[in-house]
Amino acid sequence: MHSVHLIVEIRNKEVHMAIPKYDEIQIPALQVLSDGKARKRIEIEEPLVTHFNLTEEERERMYDSGNGPIFLDRVQWALSYLNMAGLVSKPKRGLYQINEEGHQILKNPTIIKEYISKKLLQREPTKRKSTTDNLEEEQIEADSTPQESLYASYQGIRRTIYREIIDTILSKNPREFEKLVVELLQKMGYGGQIKNSGLVTQYSNDKGIDGIIKEDILGFGRINIQAKRYKIDNKVPREDIQKFVGALAVAQSDKGIFITTSDFSKGAYEYAESLNFSTKIVLMNGEQLAEHIYNYNLGMQTERVIEIKKLDSDFWDSMIDE
Repeated sequence: MHSVHLIVEIRNKEVHMAIPKYDEIQIPALQVLSDGKARKRIEIEEPLVTHFNLTEEERERMYDSGNGPIFLDRVQWALSYLNMAGLVSKPKRGLYQINEEGHQILKNPTIIKEYISKKLLQREPTKRKSTTDNLEEEQIEADSTPQESLYASYQGIRRTIYREIIDTILSKNPREFEKLVVELLQKMGYGGQIKNSGLVTQYSNDKGIDGIIKEDILGFGRINIQAKRYKIDNKVPREDIQKFVGALAVAQSDKGIFITTSDFSKGAYEYAESLNFSTKIVLMNGEQLAEHIYNYNLGMQTERVIEIKKLDSDFWDSMIDE
């Protein structure tokens, strides 16, 4: 009787799970969004707390570093990966909404990890990878050194921010994008110290040129800009680059940069590379655009600085050994 009573008593107690990992949150988060409504993160977090049967203490538990609540951070990472993999969309900044791909995954949730990994690999930039780039893996191997794990985590964070940058740009007016790319090129050093070196052309009469960077005071040297605010899966075709070259010819210019939030087709890349030296076209895709915005600190804030130190060999070697 005592054994039976003990079993019943245990079953009647609430069973609380450990704080779930971000990848364990992904399917439940999709299920919360399955009715198709666009929700804020907090509106997704609330039902997830119930789903995982978390106590208030577990929900509010902070990282040892003090860098925010653990569960909330993992919910954000889960949503970020779902967004990067194209399973949820962001109709507006701060809102998440399931799409058709997300509904399909819910029919076979066991494949989500493989699906997301595949999608993230497809989003890798087309540039040739270096040895350093090969270390930038989304999944941290179990046998990685602490330094390799930290580096991989850092790269994962950057990729998440890159996607957020592009999503934010897509939520803004196209005219704002043109202003942004002009400001970015100035941040990168083009135009030097020339006053008012950047110009956004008149919207009604731009003749295929969205912006101009003056390279010298008298304006003899100019970089002409074309900016296309395309959705991520809508690649810029070869024909658009050809039209841009035609616009440069009309403007009597031999230098241009074509910037997009998406990417360029294979034909577009091949055409740009085939141009003779009399015309120079640089193509900047969405991945590169986000990277430059991040690196040149345009509209970015530093959240946290982590110092990693090592022993100063000269200092310690100068001491007499035992």
